[in-house]
Amino acid sequence: MSTQSEATDAPSGPPPIAWLAWAWVVIPFLYGLYQLVIKIPALFGG
Repeated sequence: MSTQSEATDAPSGPPPIAWLAWAWVVIPFLYGLYQLVIKIPALFGG
């Protein structure tokens, strides 16, 4: 019987394009969140 563990040479973890896709989403999100936190005091008259 064959098992799924035959391809032991395959790297574990997501491919580099997945890391790029996450960075493409997370970096602008964090920047926007940072800008929001900076502007919150002005919204409440601070």
